[in-house]
Parts: sequence; C-alpha cells; structure tokens
Amino acid sequence: MHDHHLQPLLHDLVGTVMAPTAALSGADGQIRSRGVQGLFHADARVLSQARLEIDGREPEPIGHAVPAPGVARFVSLARWLGDRDADPTVRVDRVRTITPGAMREEITIASTASAPFTCTVTVTLSCDLAAIEAVKSGGAAVPLTPEAAGATLTWQADGTRVTATAASGGADAATLRWDVTVAPGERLTMRWEVSVTDAGAVVAAPPGPREWSRPQVEADDTRLVRLAGQSLDDLESLRLTEIAAPGDTFLGAGVPWYLTLFGRDSIWAARMLLPLGTELAAGTLRVLARRQGVKADGETGEAPGKIMHELRRHEFAVEGSGFRLPPAYYGTIDATPLWIALLHDAWRWGLPEGEVAALLPALEAALGWLADHGDADGDGFLEYLDTSGRGLANQGWKDSGDAVRFRDGRLGEPPVALVEVQGYAHEAAVAGAALLEAFGRPGGSRWLDYAGRLAERFRERFWVDGGYPALALDRDKRPVDALTSNIGHLLGTGILSAAEERQIAQTLKNPAMSGGFGLRTMSTDDAGFSPHSYHCGSIWAHDTAIVISGLARTGHGELAAELAQGILAAAETFGYRLPELHAGDDRLLMGRAVPYPAACRPQAWSAAAAMAILHAAAGLYPDVPGGRVTVRPLPGAPLGALAVRGLRVGGAAVDVTVDGYGTARVTGLPAGIELV
Repeated sequence: MHDHHLQPLLHDLVGTVMAPTAALSGADGQIRSRGVQGLFHADARVLSQARLEIDGREPEPIGHAVPAPGVARFVSLARWLGDRDADPTVRVDRVRTITPGAMREEITIASTASAPFTCTVTVTLSCDLAAIEAVKSGGAAVPLTPEAAGATLTWQADGTRVTATAASGGADAATLRWDVTVAPGERLTMRWEVSVTDAGAVVAAPPGPREWSRPQVEADDTRLVRLAGQSLDDLESLRLTEIAAPGDTFLGAGVPWYLTLFGRDSIWAARMLLPLGTELAAGTLRVLARRQGVKADGETGEAPGKIMHELRRHEFAVEGSGFRLPPAYYGTIDATPLWIALLHDAWRWGLPEGEVAALLPALEAALGWLADHGDADGDGFLEYLDTSGRGLANQGWKDSGDAVRFRDGRLGEPPVALVEVQGYAHEAAVAGAALLEAFGRPGGSRWLDYAGRLAERFRERFWVDGGYPALALDRDKRPVDALTSNIGHLLGTGILSAAEERQIAQTLKNPAMSGGFGLRTMSTDDAGFSPHSYHCGSIWAHDTAIVISGLARTGHGELAAELAQGILAAAETFGYRLPELHAGDDRLLMGRAVPYPAACRPQAWSAAAAMAILHAAAGLYPDVPGGRVTVRPLPGAPLGALAVRGLRVGGAAVDVTVDGYGTARVTGLPAGIELV
C-alpha cells in the first residue's frame, strides 16, 4: 500500500476559466471534495465543493459543453420527478460562468410533465482555502466553518474572504436551498454566486480587452477551424497582469497548477501569437524586464540580466519532498535567450520602435547574462546547476527530475548543457546583434562572433554516432545520447548548416519519433521511453508546434504537415481543447490519442500551438523594419486550402489565402511594405 500522497488526476475534468479564477469539476458539473476539483483563485482553492442535489439526489448527467470563454453548460436529468414514462420529462441545465474573482451559476429545471411537482434544490458548499501546491501534492485540507446570514455563506482566513449567496433562496450550515414548485411546460431558474476578495494575490485580470486580433479561419480541413476557435477562446481566458503593474498583459501558463507568470511558457505563447499582433508580446516583455535579475542569489537562482522562471504569492513547497521554490524563482536556463528572441521577432512583426528602444537596456543585460552568468564553467555553452538543493534539478522546458537520460536509460548528472538551449543562445546572439545595430548601440559584432564560435563548438561536441545531436552534455562533458524532440528546436535558430537541418528532419521523420499523435519527446528505441512519462516519451502540442515552425522555415514541409496532422487528430480526441501533453502511444494502437492523466487543460502554449500551425501553413514572414514580407506556405498545401483573415503586420489587418495547389495570396499589407 502507498504511504505517500499521489498527485490528483485531472484529464477528465471540465475546466471553466477566466484568469485568475478557474473551476474544475466532473463532466456532470459537480465539484466534489476530492482530488483537484474546486474553484481556484490566484493560487488558492476557494471552494472545495459545490454539489447540486434535488430532493437529496444528484441529477443524472447526459452531456456538457464549453461554449465560450469562462462558460460551461452541464445537462442532466431528474427522472424520479415528473411522469413515469420511458421518456424523461424533467431536465436540469446548469450554466456556470466564471469572471475574475467570481463564479455564477444558473440552475434551470425544465418540465414537460403532465402535472406540477414540488422539490427542494440544494447546493452544498465547502471551502478549505488550500494552497495550490498542497492540492497538487494530493494532500488534504480541513474545511473552514462558514458564517450563515440569510441567504449568504461566508468563509475567511489569512486575508481571503469567500462569499456565496443564493438569489431568492436561503442558506443554512453549508448549504444553499430553494423550495420550488414547477408547473407543466415551465422553466424555473435558480441563481447563486460566489465572490472572492484576496489581499495576497500577485496576479489579476487585465482591465482592457484582449490584446490580439481574432482572425477568421476557413479551411478544407475543418479541424483547423475548430481548433483555432477553441484555442482562441482558451487563450482569452488565460490573460493575466501583475497587480503591481496592471498595464501589461501576459498569459498564465495553465490550469490549475500554473495560472501565473512563467517566463518560458509566457514567452513561447506570446511568440506563437505574434501573427495576431505585437501587444501581448510587448506586455510579456515588459513584465519580465521589470523582474529581470540584478544580483547573484543561489537560493532563488537570480543572476544579473536573467529572466525569471515563475511568480507565486508565497513559497511553493511540496510537503515532505524538500522541494521549495521562493515566490520569485529564476531557475530556468532558457527564458533569457527566449526573451531576446521574442523582442527581436516582435520588432520584425512591427512592434513600434519606441517600445523596442525602451527595452534595449534589458536586452543588453540579457545578452550579458549569456556570457557572464549562463556559462558557469566557461566552456562556451549555457548550462544549469541548482546550487540550493531545493529547486529544480533540471531547468530547461523538460524540467522533471528524470528528463535528461542517456540512450541506455542512465540519468545525466548536472551541470547540464541542453541541446536546444545552445540553439536558443545562437539565435538570441544574432537577434541581439541585429537590434543593437539597428538602434545604433555598440556591441553587435561581439554577439555575432559569439554566435559563430558557439556554432563551431556545438558542431564539435554535440553530434553523436547516430547522426543527430545529443540531448545534452553532462557534468563530465559527455554527450547524453538519447534521441529526443529537443533537437527539433534547433531548426531555424541558425546554429545548423542546411545539411545538418536535413539530417535532423530525416531523423525526426523516423516512426520512433513521429509515429504518435505529434512528435514524441523521446524515441521509442531509447531505454528511458515510456508513453506516459512526462518528458520521456509523451507528446506535447507546443513542442511539436515549435518543431513544425522550424521545419516550415527551413523547407521541410512534408514532415511539418505530417506532425500537424497528428496534432489535429489529437485535438479531435480532446474536443479541440489541447491538453498540456498526451501519451506517446502509436497512432495505430487505439486510433485516437490517449490522455496523460495529470495534464493541465487549458494550457497557454498548447492553445497557442494552433496559431503556430496556421502560421506555418500560411507562411507569412514579415520584416517590417526592413520594409518587406516574405510569403512561403507549405509546398503543395498538404493541409488543404485555407484562408486566414485578420492577421496583423505592422498594426495593419492582413489576409492570407492559400489555394489547393499551395499558391498564396496576401492582401492588406501596410504602405511601404514590399511582398517578396
């Protein structure tokens, strides 16, 4: 028997989200006092139960939908009421609406019975104000005792106040109550709501409308249309801002564990959304620049110029594990070069020069981190090592403890130099040089030299006998020779020659890597492979989308399309709300993607992956400062004809259509921009 807590599973829960508030319930709409179910607000569970009963019985669920951002509808039956016929005559619709800091529900009983009936409707509530890390570790929390007054229940502790009110009903103990009579043909609606006042929150909802366009998508493959629609809904529900600086928006990483600022996740999501406008990128860049490291601190991982990893209201500690992250944690090796790349790409898409110029000091500090702090041992590669003993042992995007493995399954020992991070560093150095030169700042040649030397060292040290780059170099500078998706992130970073890009594309095309619903994180031929390993065999939509983008940019459209088809098939399995990850099973095993049972959903970079796939298919590559836009769709339109109307280039609305032969047409480019 297990003597430790297990992380709750959540793959079959329904998320209703409007950040920083999210509800997780069963498919029947019930929020039960178990697992990760609950109403969450800014890293705390503010309701641990919201259970609907009619005459002491739970309605029988028959369906649910998430029709709009922050809205879910649950349909059930009360067959013990109404006529005693084969057909049900009493239906219950439960519509849940989340707004920042609040949840409202409408419970409608509709009768087609031949006679009136009387019933008692109750919603039983619990509140434990459990911290998100306690919920994640499977721990239990003691419910608080509410104060009841009229139709209102109130819980409060540690600066947080939760208030639930039944409209036209009553409240006693921990239950909201309505005694009703329903006539034949009548639809009777009961309403209740809960609101949260939270003095300790560090994130909040942005005050204005969304920062990006919502393009109209038409496609021969209707899965693209449905995936784009659901993904844009999910992205809208994940918008956040810092309470201390409400003018800048970023995307919270995901529900429920990561609904806050995450450097890497927020950067990648903003980067994938650049075809819809530069405002989100600008907000993300500024938020992270304000928290850019200024001192060396082994406990937090901070270093001068470094971009942070995550932000919490308090220490994130998993009981009994020794794992403790400070509220502002910098344990990431890749967020800093990715921040530089985002700034550069946003500039190319048309971020106004004044906004770019304001971020140049942060750019120079981030570039300085590459050479002065990111390379601790001076070997010319970026590497990481958790010196606190309480932080993340692995600090790339694959940050689980067993993510860095040799082909025979042995773990690589830190400090670790990850393969994709060297590509990010090369791209960041070249991008930084371009920005410095364009804005008349010194130092551009230094970073071009840095990139050139890095590419030479990389070529000498990372390639292994199988004809692909190693996952990493370990503490002894040995190539960690597992075959992983990480090598696909190198495509388009400039660190590879054209021949090396072809070699990587050919390697990834092997069914051991691409035979699932997307790109596996590790080859099935590796000893460490498991389809349900978090980072050693599973499939992540954002990871696959990054590789699709690189393949498209470097002229390997056939594999890009094959991987996109895998993600589209997975999206169909999951109702077009792509989870954080899914299992790496072969496509022929079940004919549909298998869930990873602890995957978060919605997840910002999974939702943004839909835009990355659309962008690769349309092939629009702008250089607004250079006065030109290149259009290079996937050859032969392997995803079918499509039209994307309402993209943004230099602030102008741009339409791209690709016919069934792969010929593209672009309209709406701003004046002075030449189409290449």
